[in-house]
Formats: sequence, structure tokens, C-alpha cells
Amino acid sequence: MPHAVAALGAAALTTAGSVWYVPALADLRAGADRPESRRIAAAACVTGWAGAGALAVLLLIAEAWWTPVAAAVAGTVAATALRLHAAARRRREAREMVRHWSHLGQVPLPTAPSRSRNVVAIVLGCGLVAAVAVAAWTWHAAPDPADDPRWATAAASAAVMGVFLSAAGVYARATRPAMTVVRARRRG
Repeated sequence: MPHAVAALGAAALTTAGSVWYVPALADLRAGADRPESRRIAAAACVTGWAGAGALAVLLLIAEAWWTPVAAAVAGTVAATALRLHAAARRRREAREMVRHWSHLGQVPLPTAPSRSRNVVAIVLGCGLVAAVAVAAWTWHAAPDPADDPRWATAAASAAVMGVFLSAAGVYARATRPAMTVVRARRRG
């Protein structure tokens, strides 16, 4: 695949990612009005999307593949490290909040994301990894280089991702009624 096509894809992906990085920029701009864990998570989001933007630029100007790949890996590692730090900080903040409320004789409601949301995110992430692996395997397993393996690659990876999307949807749907009962109990 030519670098320009990959750069166009990375640029389109980065532009679409504005759904995540624009609110993260607003969190960073808010400064001390936001909890520290939220600001660190926002920095992780911005770092990850900045890495995708840098990948798009490097794909246009670099001749070798290793330069953009190294930049993408560095951005991913930095964003992951920041996100893990934010999660650890969030747990500390939650423990501190529970400790403060316990001194007042009150126990606050948990604000962590539901287990269902985390499971769905993990299933979708695994599906994306599996779809990329199947696409790479299908592309390289073409019996004859003269054959055009693009349709088989696209169909195979789309089928794998479809299975994982279906599994995530079924799990989310199955746990939804239980979560509405839990929320109703918390309110009542």
C-alpha cells in the first residue's frame, strides 16, 4: 500500500477522533476545575490522537515504514502509560472520597463504570485485534500474487469483527435489565 493512501486513512481516522480529543482538550483547559485523574486521562487521549496525527504526517514525508511505525508505537506507549496512571489516580481519589464521606456517616454511590461497559469494550478491542490479524493472514495467504486478495481480506476481517460486535451487543443487552434494576434501587 502506498504511503499516501495510509496517510489519508490515518488523517481521516484522526479527524474522526475529534469526538474524543476535543472534549479531552476542554478537560485539560478547565485545569483545577476537573479532578486530577480526569485531566491525566484527557492527556492520555490527546497524546494518543496526537500520535495518530503524527503518523499521518510521517507517512507523507518518510520514505521508510519504520519511522511512522516507531512514532505510532511511541504514541501508543505514552498514551497507555498515561491512561494507566489516570486509572490508578482515580482509584486513589475514590478511596479518599469514601474515607471523607465515612467520617460524615454517609457512604457515596459508586461512580465507576459498570462491569458491562468494561466487558463490551474489551470484547470490541479483542475483535479489532482479531480482525486485523485475520486480514493480515488472509492477505499474505493468497495463493497467487496475481490474484486480487482485497475482497477476501475485507470479507474475512469484516466477518470476524461482525462476530465480535454481535457478541458485545448480546452481552450488553443481556446485562441491561439487571443494570436498570440496580440503578432503580440506588435511586429509591
